[in-house]
Amino acid sequence: MSKSGKRAHLSRVLDSQVHSIQETFQMLEHPAGSSLDKVDWSEVTKLGDEVSKQATMAGMLWSGEAPDAKALEENMGAHCNIIHGFVLLCHGSTVGAGPTLHASIHASAKQVVDCSLALLREAVSYEPHDHEKRFTISQLAGTVWEACAALKKTPTTNCTAVGRAITQVAVSVKDVLREMGELKCAASDDLGDGVSNKAVESTSDEEGDLTEADIGDDLSAEEMTIAQLIISVVSDTLTVIKELIRFITGLLKSSNLKISSKESTDSLEKILSYCREMGQEVNELGACVYPPQEISQMKSSANKMQRLVDKMHVEVKSLEGSPDSVYGTFKQLEGSLGNLQHGLGGDLTTEMGRLAVFSARGSARTSLAISLVFASAIIPKSIVK
Repeated sequence: MSKSGKRAHLSRVLDSQVHSIQETFQMLEHPAGSSLDKVDWSEVTKLGDEVSKQATMAGMLWSGEAPDAKALEENMGAHCNIIHGFVLLCHGSTVGAGPTLHASIHASAKQVVDCSLALLREAVSYEPHDHEKRFTISQLAGTVWEACAALKKTPTTNCTAVGRAITQVAVSVKDVLREMGELKCAASDDLGDGVSNKAVESTSDEEGDLTEADIGDDLSAEEMTIAQLIISVVSDTLTVIKELIRFITGLLKSSNLKISSKESTDSLEKILSYCREMGQEVNELGACVYPPQEISQMKSSANKMQRLVDKMHVEVKSLEGSPDSVYGTFKQLEGSLGNLQHGLGGDLTTEMGRLAVFSARGSARTSLAISLVFASAIIPKSIVK
């Protein structure tokens, strides 16, 4: 068989193997049924080590001269067989997995499969005198090693998976809080509590010293007061999320808890969903705090966050454990939300009062006409006659 014929043969064999692996991988689109025996994740990582070894062998084939086509085919067959078994074990490990844990397992397995197939595709498309391919093969083998090593960091329980996902929300909220800490009060204003504007440390008479970033972000004293209320809400939200993570971590350490039950998994997933919604509202508040401040959106976000706290309380209560510290953070956040709603309501009342005065002054003639009509309506006709 000619060299081109050998390459074509290897490509056909690999295409068949890839198609079979992809069909098997479709099983991972959904968790395994509860009636099946759950595969321990340690079995998955062991087979992952075998996948890594096969990648090493593929790299060794290219360490010297161009490998023999038969050796490549044997390595490819062994590699694909192990990948098949690897995917089946990953599927078996999803018994009882909630959406978050299942997504983590699916992502880890896909990374191993994708990297392995990329390595095999490159290996079978060989050219006898292609010296650069050795470097490429080595790099691709490295990606397989990394993907297999990452299996050991994949969450193995619903609690761990949900806890890590909530941690990502905490990072996002912390970023918003940090950005809000950089807010500046306008140079001509002082905060109502006596805190002066320290952000403006120097001034210049030259217009060239001003940049676009320096214009339009400074807050008035009134706006800064609202910003401080929002900062308290965001800070307390972060405290709630951190305490939820501690609470969920504590569930793992309690052997008497049935944390693997479907009901507990559903509650954990709901808590995660509420945390993500809370994070979205924090982002909204962070965007609304810059001038011109969007009071209506602030009110909407505050109301949504209050409802989310109530929902979280219900789900935390449904789980066993010691949630007292979580309840304490809920109460603290509710207090901050109440202060924000009160502050926003006060501003709105003041604005409505100004509009009422303006309307009264601007419509004096109309008011007088209405009064005369009203008076004529109540005067007896006999008096008019």
